[in-house]
Amino acid sequence: ALVISVPVPQLKSFQKIQARLVRELEKKFSGKHVVFIARRTILPKPTRKMKVKNKQNRTLTAVHDAILEDLVFPAEIVGKRIRVRLDGSRLMKVHLDKTQQTNIEHKVDTFAAVYKKLTGKEVTFEFPEPLF
Repeated sequence: ALVISVPVPQLKSFQKIQARLVRELEKKFSGKHVVFIARRTILPKPTRKMKVKNKQNRTLTAVHDAILEDLVFPAEIVGKRIRVRLDGSRLMKVHLDKTQQTNIEHKVDTFAAVYKKLTGKEVTFEFPEPLF
């Protein structure tokens, strides 16, 4: 897989042309999956010495959620479940929008591998039937 990190302010403009750009790059790099992710920073937890409050979008959880959103674009995340196994390890199940299933179903293993490499968290992707 090819992971391309872009500055956060330019992510929106990249996402507008992402479908065409990904298609061309995958053609150029002979079938490797191409993923765009914003370059975000995680600030450490504030200690007693630090009087400033962390911005909410720079926390570890917020950055990991944003990475997940960037990974699965153009699909939307419609739900998340965290399964805690008996040995204490966690598995996050991410439910994606069924309308984009044909476009990204072949990439879900790549998404899981990239997310594991970037965050260290296990994740699986599912396309559940809508409940309504």
